[in-house]
Amino acid sequence: MNCSISGEVPEEPVVSKTSGLLFEKRLIERHILDYGKCPITGEPLTVDDIVPIKTGKIVKPRPVQAASIPGMLGMFQIEWDGLMLSNFALEQQLHTARQELSHALYQHDAACRVIARLKKERDEAWAFLAQAERQVPTSEAMPDAVNAAALANGKRAIEDGEMGPDGKRSRPGISSSIISELTDCNAVLSQQRKQRQIPSTLAPVEDVERYTQLTVNPLHRTNKPGILAMDILYSKDIIATAGADSNAVVFDRPSGQVVSTLSGHSKKVTSIKFAAEGEVVVTGSADKTVRLWRGSEDGGFECSHTLKDHTAEVQAVTVHATNKYFVTASLDNTWCFYDLASGLCLAQVEEASGSSEGGYTSAAFHPDGLILGTGTAGSVVKIWDVKSQNNVARFDGHQGAVTAISFSENGYFLATAAHDGVKLWDLRRLRNFRTLSPYDENTATQSVEFDHSGSYLALGGSDIRIYQVANVKSDWNCIKILPDLSGTGKVNCVKFGADAKYVAAGSMDRNLRIFGLPEEEAGPSEES
Repeated sequence: MNCSISGEVPEEPVVSKTSGLLFEKRLIERHILDYGKCPITGEPLTVDDIVPIKTGKIVKPRPVQAASIPGMLGMFQIEWDGLMLSNFALEQQLHTARQELSHALYQHDAACRVIARLKKERDEAWAFLAQAERQVPTSEAMPDAVNAAALANGKRAIEDGEMGPDGKRSRPGISSSIISELTDCNAVLSQQRKQRQIPSTLAPVEDVERYTQLTVNPLHRTNKPGILAMDILYSKDIIATAGADSNAVVFDRPSGQVVSTLSGHSKKVTSIKFAAEGEVVVTGSADKTVRLWRGSEDGGFECSHTLKDHTAEVQAVTVHATNKYFVTASLDNTWCFYDLASGLCLAQVEEASGSSEGGYTSAAFHPDGLILGTGTAGSVVKIWDVKSQNNVARFDGHQGAVTAISFSENGYFLATAAHDGVKLWDLRRLRNFRTLSPYDENTATQSVEFDHSGSYLALGGSDIRIYQVANVKSDWNCIKILPDLSGTGKVNCVKFGADAKYVAAGSMDRNLRIFGLPEEEAGPSEES
């Protein structure tokens, strides 16, 4: 007799009281636990309803297939076929899983593209909004007589961004109230300078002579390496870098963490500055635009204005001491004076003579704010009166483009860098009193920077050199040479930290390097 479930001879036969059917004990008990009814009749059934049957020891007969070699071979063939079918099913499942994964990745890629397109549309909308913001105050500032004359001729008044009769964009100009504000700022800063003393916390020469590399911070992409400019917000010890990868990065030096990556420019970012106590970052790019990035609630920065007033690469940005205005300089042979809050271009300045020096390659405000220095691709340094926008001085003598320009905090030293080295100018007598030529004729000097106290001067080329600032007649001694550990042989930017406690440098690799006194040496030195 066979089990009603398996159809085989049961090892422990039991019979149901209700149906009289024979079952294998372990099979029927499991079925009762799962379903509580007879598997054949469907009637309710419990374990108490089954009765074990006592039988003699059952010897299972050998299957017919196993009674001969051909039969066993047939069994093996059946087993093999089953294994192959199972393997085929697994391969089908694997293929289906791969298809699902590929579809998921395609959907992810499509989503990324949609996000990128939406970001682009957002940036364009911000640009249109910025343009509208600039047009509104300009149209309000136009005198009524000009508007009336324009309407009388059947034409509407020229708005910002539109061309005037001379073929140039119309600008509202730097108003008398702004000039008064700049003059007042100049008076305050000049008075403070007369009382200025070298801070006691300034790093002494003995410490600077022992500076070595402290950290290497990979901030930019490897496919387009290069840090082209940087700025430091001393109050928070935050460093902003401009990269050849078209991104700018805001980096918190004490924690070693990236605060924000500013993405939006389509070409390399050539210049960068903090403004408004670090609430705004200004960037200039080879894509001919200037962007204003304002701090967001999440601690990062978002682009608030995209300024398109230049027609060639923007090479430099510099912020006025009031933190309300900034200037950009471009290879289109013009520099623009902007209002920081609105992004409005108040003045776009080009020399009246129309002489072209190949465009501007560098720019910096004098610490007092009434003088602007610019360097050109034609080896000329020009000094401008910001109030009148007139070129009041011109320094010749460099070879190659003027790559960097820096005013000393004392107010009367100017350092400029070009292919032939660094020239130091006395602004009181408008003459060159010293030339530093640290490199050979094939190595250009890319960067020059005074520290905030005016006590040290750093320049970058194939390495980093730090000089102790002296007077016009005394020698300016090189007190430290820091090697370019990037291996590129081109240091693009050098900047002193607060009190010259460290030096930050960017080269043609992706890393921001910090040089300073090692911690084990910094402790005793600072205490003394």
